[in-house]
Amino acid sequence: MERAYVGLGANLGDARGALAAALKALAELPLTRVVAVSSIYRTAPIDSSGPDYLNAVAALDTALAPEALLRSLLEIELQHGRERPYRNAPRTLDLDLLLHGDHVMRTPELTLPHPRLHQRAFVLHPLLEIAPAIAAPGLGPLAPCLQQVADQRIEREQP
Repeated sequence: MERAYVGLGANLGDARGALAAALKALAELPLTRVVAVSSIYRTAPIDSSGPDYLNAVAALDTALAPEALLRSLLEIELQHGRERPYRNAPRTLDLDLLLHGDHVMRTPELTLPHPRLHQRAFVLHPLLEIAPAIAAPGLGPLAPCLQQVADQRIEREQP
């Protein structure tokens, strides 16, 4: 089993419902167990348009290889109406594989660690909430990266 972290986001339709449904789907993946889920955070779109996003991060223990887990995430997105009309389009559900153990990889389909995880408040805040001492391969400890994203609006939602 490896510890993997998945970023969840949505800003179209019932975003809160989409995140809850995605967490249920993650818990139903084979050889996978959800071990922690962050609070939900409201953030302004970055490099995008549309309404505010709701974001969270889930920690998984999984025996799925990174590529298999990514395929599962893409399938969950499709089941929830995800369309990709253009880069950074608003979305009903977005699932990003942020980290998968200590894997470092770059393929046309998957880059690990996620290439922008240290540049986005909507990833760092929920990730550090559930894994405060986390370090990413090639990046080191992520907590100091919060200073670099201090100008990005983010608010923790009430449960």
